[in-house]
Amino acid sequence: MHNLRYLCSAALVLVSWTLLFAQAENSTAEQKPEPPKQWYQNFSIRGYAQVRYNRLLETNPDLKCEQCDRSWGDKGGFFIRRMRIIFSGQISKNVYFYIQPDFASAPSSSSLNFAQLRDAYFDVGVDKDNEFRFRIGQSKVPFGFENLQSSQNRLPLDRNDGLNSALSNERDIGVFFYWAPKEIRQRFSMLVRDGFKGSGDYGVFAFGAFNGQTANRPDLNDELHIVARFSYPFVIGDQIIEPGIQAYTGQFVVNTLSNGVGTSPNASYLDERAAITMVLYPRPFGIQAEYNVGRGPEFNKNTGIVEESALSG
Repeated sequence: MHNLRYLCSAALVLVSWTLLFAQAENSTAEQKPEPPKQWYQNFSIRGYAQVRYNRLLETNPDLKCEQCDRSWGDKGGFFIRRMRIIFSGQISKNVYFYIQPDFASAPSSSSLNFAQLRDAYFDVGVDKDNEFRFRIGQSKVPFGFENLQSSQNRLPLDRNDGLNSALSNERDIGVFFYWAPKEIRQRFSMLVRDGFKGSGDYGVFAFGAFNGQTANRPDLNDELHIVARFSYPFVIGDQIIEPGIQAYTGQFVVNTLSNGVGTSPNASYLDERAAITMVLYPRPFGIQAEYNVGRGPEFNKNTGIVEESALSG
């Protein structure tokens, strides 16, 4: 009986000591100040590369595409499609920068692996949550869904020709305004982070002006292109559906021609498109569809002249 009392007393002392120790430890942890964030923790350097071989199971050796993968077709071997390093960071709460050079650019089919600037822009927020922000510099033009997807996240090896033909390299220099509520910005981020092949955060609403001659090319007239886009990711049960609509308009100047090809007197053509998008995110299976119509320059093989023509696809 006495032994039982001693055991109970010892157990009570041990429990009391353990509780006091835990409380003291928690109190110390709560009082410990969080170390200040170092300036370099706001910046990141990352990159990715894609190497291809396209002759395997090839059915058309004559297939070529200047805007696409330059290793397509006969005599195409191993090919570095992309070799990119990304520098990005939050300079302040409302200012973010993003710089991405590509070391595998191909100015022609006979010249490969040149360094070229892909992105160089600043995001400037105008409210505490950066729901309203301006993007200034060379960046992707908010037109289409697949055009905006990063090559790191996109499921197909290359983008669809229908919308990708609108903008070579999907980019241009300009100023773009983006708006999205904080909750939806987090949803856009989740759709990329969690592997649902999202397009990234290009706002629920986007509006902007850009040169219209595509990336790394100077403006050749006094008229800017104008673009607008609306896209919203709805949560319906366990699924997320994102419909979108977008359009742009401007004047495009043709300045690169093959021998024997003619143009209009000033080589300037109406360049405008409107497109719709519907995306059912893969949870676990998804559907992605886009379609656009418009007008733009097109080579007429019967006359040998670049003419303004209707387009769709």
